[in-house]
Amino acid sequence: MQTFIQNGDCLTVPAPAGGTRSGELYKVGAIIGVAATTEPAGALVVLKLGGVFKLPKLAAESWAMGDRLYMDVATRLLTNTPLASLVLVGMATEPAPNQAGAGVCRLNGIAAPAEIEAQLEGK
Repeated sequence: MQTFIQNGDCLTVPAPAGGTRSGELYKVGAIIGVAATTEPAGALVVLKLGGVFKLPKLAAESWAMGDRLYMDVATRLLTNTPLASLVLVGMATEPAPNQAGAGVCRLNGIAAPAEIEAQLEGK
C-alpha cells in the first residue's frame, strides 16, 4: 500500500516545555502518550500512544473499572471527574482505591476536551 507510513502506536514529537521523563504521561498538541525516554525540552521524544500503563492519579478518589480518565495538563495527574479544564485520555482497566497514588489506565492516544466529550454524549 503506497499510502501507509507507520503503525502509529508510537509517534516522535518535540518534548514539551520542561522536557520528559521516561514512563510519564505527556500532552503535545492533541497527542497524549507516555514518554519512552527522558529528553530535554525541544528534543525529539517517542510517545507511546496506546497501551495500558500505571500512572499517577488524584489520590482523593477511587476508580472503578471502565471509568473514563481525564488528565490535568498542569499536574499531569489523572482523575475520573470530568471538568472543562481537563482532557479525556483513556479509561481505567482496574479499580483504584481512594488514597492510591497511581492507577491503571488504557490510553486512547488523543486528548479530547472533557466538555466536547460531554456534548457528544448529550450531557
